[in-house]
Amino acid sequence: MSIDTTVHDSSGNIFEDMGMPNAEEVLAKAELARVIRKVLKERKLSQIQAAEILGLKQPDVSDLVRGKLARFSMERLERCLTALGMDVRIQVGPKPVDKTRATVSVELVPSF
Repeated sequence: MSIDTTVHDSSGNIFEDMGMPNAEEVLAKAELARVIRKVLKERKLSQIQAAEILGLKQPDVSDLVRGKLARFSMERLERCLTALGMDVRIQVGPKPVDKTRATVSVELVPSF
């Protein structure tokens, strides 16, 4: 049995590379969840403490920190960030001419 070890260029979105539907939204949700996990870790919050702050149940926090995001909408993740005292800014603009399609991205910045 041989293993296919062909290397392919990445699109920059692993979910797109895997052929997942709504890959841009999935990546954006994963990035929002990554920021939430980072803040929780920096503040050394337990899942119970995080649940209280975020207005979630502890099992939901567990899913969130493990990347199980099927039940989390973008809006819900944004509410979690604001509950942690993080500003969320959404910027919309035309896609660059050299891109074949528009994208959604998340970027953690030190301040606005």
